[in-house]
Amino acid sequence: MNVQAQSKKETYLFAYFKDNGEDGLHLAYSTDAYNWTTLKNDKSFLTPTISNDKLMRDPCILRGADGLFHMVWTVSWKSNGIGYASSKDLINWSAQQFLPVMEKEEGVGNSWAPEITFDNKSKTYMIYWSSTIKGKFSETLLKKDDKNNNRIYYVTTKDFKSFSPTKLLYEPGFNVIDASIVNDNDKFVMFLKDETKEPVQKNIKIAHSDNLTGPYSKASEPITGNYWAEGPTSLKLGNEWIVYFDKYTEHKYGAIKSNDLNTWTDVSDKISLPKGLRHGTIITITKKELKKLQKQ
Repeated sequence: MNVQAQSKKETYLFAYFKDNGEDGLHLAYSTDAYNWTTLKNDKSFLTPTISNDKLMRDPCILRGADGLFHMVWTVSWKSNGIGYASSKDLINWSAQQFLPVMEKEEGVGNSWAPEITFDNKSKTYMIYWSSTIKGKFSETLLKKDDKNNNRIYYVTTKDFKSFSPTKLLYEPGFNVIDASIVNDNDKFVMFLKDETKEPVQKNIKIAHSDNLTGPYSKASEPITGNYWAEGPTSLKLGNEWIVYFDKYTEHKYGAIKSNDLNTWTDVSDKISLPKGLRHGTIITITKKELKKLQKQ
């Protein structure tokens, strides 16, 4: 999930999970995009109730054109669907729903890190995630890791009640997860994780498209450094992009910034995020909305 900000006076909200996602949705806020403070003493705002595993990993929240906050998340390490709920205030949530987005595919191993992006032109939402389907894209399948060979899939919806058939969104020629797409002047920028283990990549790359549903360009060279990174989420402050990501093997968060999406500067030492924060997404909220959240 990505957000564009017109002013540095915006209030930013980071939705994230901790540990394995058992206790649900955590929220933190910032007014400068660098220093983040937990809300509700870092206790959960929403406890997961669906799927056998009852997890709420990788939460992605989008403020919809209808004024509601729409959230999707990973419900399990192994599932053919994702979680969905909506809210007017980020405090009181609708009943949690399981969306079986991959139920018509045989041999689905997982549905990970779903996100939502809105298309202003068609007034349509696209929900997208990564899945492994047994027997597909065998050219990038590793014998010792034959259950992890992801590509990005999607559905579209106008109302979060009826959904288009599931389609393949991105096949970059490698194992790919954690796609996060932002609308940039009616063109689309996809941040993604190259999940290749041999030879090892485990980094963040970029792809571009003129249309939300693609086709997307060949993936760029890595924009992150010599460490394993995942779960990118971005913010645009004026002309400056900031991409946050989980340096998951180091158990800390990183960030890079750029004015052109080509040349990147590491600003990891300038950010301060809640301890234990895992893969999440950022939106803007109003000061009034923040005050309500601070009372929880």
